[in-house]
Amino acid sequence: MDDIPRDQLTGALRRAAVKKHVAAIHVSGKLTLLQRRLSNVLLLNAYDTLTTQGVHRIDARTLCLMIGYNSNDTDTLKAALRGLAETVAEWDMLDGEGRQEWGVSSLLAYAKLKGGICEYGYSPALAQKLHDPKVFALINMNIQRRFTSGHALALYENCYRFVRTGSTGWWPIELFRRLMGVGDSAYYEVFKQLNAKIIKPAVEEVNRSSNIIVTPETRKMGRAVTDIRFLIRENPQLAILDLDDGEGVRRSPVYERLKGLGASDRLARQWIAEHGEALLVAKLDYVEGQGEVRNPVGYLTAALRKDPAGPAKPTPAATPEIQARAERLRRIQEVVARRTPTQRDADRRLFLSRLEGAARGDFERFGWMSPLNAEAIRAFWEDIHPGLFDAAADEGEAP
Repeated sequence: MDDIPRDQLTGALRRAAVKKHVAAIHVSGKLTLLQRRLSNVLLLNAYDTLTTQGVHRIDARTLCLMIGYNSNDTDTLKAALRGLAETVAEWDMLDGEGRQEWGVSSLLAYAKLKGGICEYGYSPALAQKLHDPKVFALINMNIQRRFTSGHALALYENCYRFVRTGSTGWWPIELFRRLMGVGDSAYYEVFKQLNAKIIKPAVEEVNRSSNIIVTPETRKMGRAVTDIRFLIRENPQLAILDLDDGEGVRRSPVYERLKGLGASDRLARQWIAEHGEALLVAKLDYVEGQGEVRNPVGYLTAALRKDPAGPAKPTPAATPEIQARAERLRRIQEVVARRTPTQRDADRRLFLSRLEGAARGDFERFGWMSPLNAEAIRAFWEDIHPGLFDAAADEGEAP
């Protein structure tokens, strides 16, 4: 479960100074990587109305796109939703008055697919906990997409919520095994095997792929390991993956149009960060030009998926130099379209990290079509794909 890009992160993750930080919702069960991603996206979609509405809906195609599952295999989606409904979330924490509170709930109260729409709901008690940023942290979708292991994502989720305190605190080994989804495996009762197969690979991937660095420490009774904790610090190398708080984005006209179309606050900000305002304006114009659409958010999602980079065709009257530049842009867009969502996100943020001032603002607005960064964009993609623009240069573009 999680927050989702800092463009989707909410508030400070600590209680008042006099109270213990107890972000203590634990999710048991053997969730696959797909199920964990699904759980996070469903929470993102519902977050704005989590405590005011009992029913939430999302276009099934949008859902599949956001979890990186581009398939019409509804049986797999059904199985993933079933797994969430059968998974238990448990909390044991102090309430606002310092009293101990224990609770348990299924992760999803229900889910159904009908007419291309996924409808679902949470239990009221769990919804209150998930909506409280002092209790539960949303996870950055950009970071989530980088994970290839369900165990690594599970470790990240359970550590990230403690990033403000610097440590998870001590977990009994039995609890840790449950959090990793191996609580009922006799094989992992042996710490040597748990460490080699689960802990070390998960720690390595978290430190390589996320915005935090975790360091495990263990506590023993005699020769047996009884407890484990993880020290947590921010990973400065990947801090670029975090998005801002969204206040600037919310003032943009394209944000207002996305909201008017029916996109949630977080989804609107995520799309702006991923695709850029120029492309979204073109796609919004296209969708709005289709007349009455039953599901405009789903229609826009399909348009972005079909042509994520946008058209770039030269007009018949264009000069050879303009044609060559348009051809260069078309090739960039084709390369971008072929890359996975994780790769596109990493490309964008790597390039953005090299910019500042007006150049940065122009790229944030126009993405790979940014006129101020045309030469830098060309050099960037030439490094990734040597020879990509050779033919375009031959057609008249200056090298």
